[in-house]
Amino acid sequence: MSLSPNHQELELGIKTLGLNCSTHQVKQLLAYLEMLQRWNKAYNLTAIREPIQMVRLHLLDSLAVHPFIKGVKDIIDVGTGPGLPGIPLAILNPDINFTLLDSNGKKTRFLFQAINDLSLANAKEINQRVEKYQPEQLFDIVLSRAFSSISDMLTQCNHLVSDSGCFLAMKGKKPDSELSQITKAYKVVDLSEVKVPQIDSERHLIKIIKTGDSQ
Repeated sequence: MSLSPNHQELELGIKTLGLNCSTHQVKQLLAYLEMLQRWNKAYNLTAIREPIQMVRLHLLDSLAVHPFIKGVKDIIDVGTGPGLPGIPLAILNPDINFTLLDSNGKKTRFLFQAINDLSLANAKEINQRVEKYQPEQLFDIVLSRAFSSISDMLTQCNHLVSDSGCFLAMKGKKPDSELSQITKAYKVVDLSEVKVPQIDSERHLIKIIKTGDSQ
């Protein structure tokens, strides 16, 4: 049986990224993609509507973060929208707990349905503004690709990350001007260029920790 174009593109991207992905996980990723396409018609969850572009710019872009989240237990995806990068990463990492935070009710309703339909026991959605969300326990990683600036992400999410945890900011071009605005309370410990299959534009992932310096 021949694979659909979406399935082919996803399989090729997973192979290019060097990820170990079971048949079941591939099915879950494709089911999530199909749900996103279907709900997008009514709820306008993403501006990207072409399925192959959704595979590249949503699924593969999210999965490219996978190598950077090893060995942690709890991750919060802030401003997750329709679950990006949180849901693809949750599918690939069943041993990590993902909290998917967004203030948009339409998007969190979609997340609730997606988490249930995909049987993702390691994910939960929260409909809340980031500055008002008070978790029971702090997170190993605060992850986001939604913030307009890194300094905004650090300021608004500071109360979410544990002292030994870190922030992971997904960006396009290397954000030199944003990095220059980071205060001494934080330190950039890694800045990696991320290669997303079939995407020509630049992608970077910035890892930041707290320094304990209040100046």
